[in-house]
Amino acid sequence: MIWKKLTIETSTEAVDLISEFLNEHGAEGVLIEDHVPLSEEELSAMFVDIPLMDVPDDGSAKVSCFLPDGQTAEKIKAEAAKELFRLSQFLSVGSGNITIEDTDDDAGWQDNWKKYFQPIRHDGYLIVPEWEEVPDKQEEETLIRISSVMSFGTGSHETTRLCLSALKKYLQPGESVFDVGSGSGILSIAAALTGAGFVHGLDIDPQAEISAAENAEVNGLSSDRILFSTGNLLHDNPIVKNAHKSGEDGTSGICDPEVSSVSGPAGTGGLNDAYQSTAGSDPVEQREYDLVLSNILADVIIPLAGVIGPYLRKGGIWITSGILDVKEDETKEAILNNGFSIEAVEHLGEWVSIIARKE
Repeated sequence: MIWKKLTIETSTEAVDLISEFLNEHGAEGVLIEDHVPLSEEELSAMFVDIPLMDVPDDGSAKVSCFLPDGQTAEKIKAEAAKELFRLSQFLSVGSGNITIEDTDDDAGWQDNWKKYFQPIRHDGYLIVPEWEEVPDKQEEETLIRISSVMSFGTGSHETTRLCLSALKKYLQPGESVFDVGSGSGILSIAAALTGAGFVHGLDIDPQAEISAAENAEVNGLSSDRILFSTGNLLHDNPIVKNAHKSGEDGTSGICDPEVSSVSGPAGTGGLNDAYQSTAGSDPVEQREYDLVLSNILADVIIPLAGVIGPYLRKGGIWITSGILDVKEDETKEAILNNGFSIEAVEHLGEWVSIIARKE
């Protein structure tokens, strides 16, 4: 899909007010570009392996948002011009220039990355893009096909490899799995193909839900084996919120019915038939899982340690990854302080996986 990108050239002083204005007029998020130097705290929290550009701060900034059609963009552009004039009466708004341009087609990006995605072997898993021939597969290897990575996850990154190895070691046949931060669904699919009885993948990005469902379908996994939904446990934890309702209405509250949807390869005509709203009901009957996966980042895993417990049965395993070695001790402390013991700690390069058990 080609989106309309509306960009307002302004000042750093007016960025917050303009961002709020765009959000109030239908933008679901804004992109801010400026030259304000990062603080020491911000730099310490960033995980980058490229040098940051050192550009003098001239007080200018750009605020952009992405809109679905030209009519909407032109309407907001006209309203934004009025808002800039109003703001200019009491603060600097910079040049106030407003432009609208087309973004690149998502489909073009989807095609371009394919030439860089080659088959991957790791610890008994063979991950092959759908458009490639399967290389000589060993009998003991688990084949995973990937058709879409519109969200993170091809299996090549160290953090994913650490999770795949832990899955092989800790997942028992027939167990249920909750994949928090499921991305393209590669770990959810690996769990299902390794022998999990049921897998629920959750991600904050609706596009990840769609991408993961496509990949599950390619691997022949039906909706009674694997489902994906959109939600954020740290934003609104439905188990804690609805704990008093357990057993009263037959729903388990895994996903907030007002903000979540579920999709899966239902086997009744493809993805479009499988992708449907579940407002007012919970697609997942049980809410305590045998194993939880969280391949995210330490700064998410640390607060997640305080809310993930109710989703895991006593004695269940929590596999975490995406932790930089400099965050290892802090992450361990959070896990230990929230009712878990640590089973193992694995390293791959600068990345760490902590495997914990619920006490």
